[in-house]
Amino acid sequence: MDINFFKKVRILDGGMGQELLARGMEPNGTLWSTNALINEKYHKLILDIHSDFIKSGAEAIITATFTTRKTRLKDNNIENRFEELNIKAGEIAQEVKKIYPNVLIGGGLPPQNLTYEEDLRNEEEIKSNFNEQAKILNPYVDFFYFDVLSSIKEFKCGIEAIKEFKKPYLLGIHISEGTTLPSGEKISNIKDIIDHNSLGVMLSCVSPENFEINFDEIKSLGVPFGFKFNAFERTKTKNGYTANYSKSGGNPNQFLGQRRDLTPKKMSEIAKRFMDKGATILGGCCETRPAHIQELSNLKR
Repeated sequence: MDINFFKKVRILDGGMGQELLARGMEPNGTLWSTNALINEKYHKLILDIHSDFIKSGAEAIITATFTTRKTRLKDNNIENRFEELNIKAGEIAQEVKKIYPNVLIGGGLPPQNLTYEEDLRNEEEIKSNFNEQAKILNPYVDFFYFDVLSSIKEFKCGIEAIKEFKKPYLLGIHISEGTTLPSGEKISNIKDIIDHNSLGVMLSCVSPENFEINFDEIKSLGVPFGFKFNAFERTKTKNGYTANYSKSGGNPNQFLGQRRDLTPKKMSEIAKRFMDKGATILGGCCETRPAHIQELSNLKR
């Protein structure tokens, strides 16, 4: 794909996991979207959601692989299905591409341990995890998307892990609150590890308010930049995301909350302010639906 793709305003998709739940997928432990890959009856639902985001204006979709990481599968006693489930996510994305050949597919590479928390494991283990998942997804994707990572170390490991595939990548930094990653590092620290295969840098699964306070710093990187906004009330919780998820009924909005004020129109109004100041990568994350993506897409007209 064109390494300059995101230098123009581009629209990404919205949140797959929460959309699956909204459309009737039954929760299953902490598997989230992976439950739709396990159960064949939900495969068409994944395809339909990908398609609906594209029909709403998404120019790139992300594979449904946020919880097909080995650690999450191990927590749910199905680590033996790691390859099968990642392949299935890639196959479904490719089915969608047959219908919409111009859409790009991003191979979603999530944090390889906990969500919204720094991965404290050694670099070799993290790198190995990224490589294993990327190797399975590689035949199905146009680029890789590092999805909601919480430390510079994780990005460094991920970038090194995918070098052999010679594909570009998009970086999705997470900040729960304030101006530092959960690791305590600044956005500007990412500059030291970005190489010629970078498509751009985003803040991912963040509130519009958080993006605003970090806008100047991410813009100062001098690369294509943007966001995937969520509509949760918070992503930082007492005892951490994973501990709360394990005790919940299977829907993260039970403990992260769900904002009612971020309507599609409101999110579009906020996004336009950032677009007018230089943001070119516009998308949604958890609790953003096709209607949100449609309104973002309308900004390009």
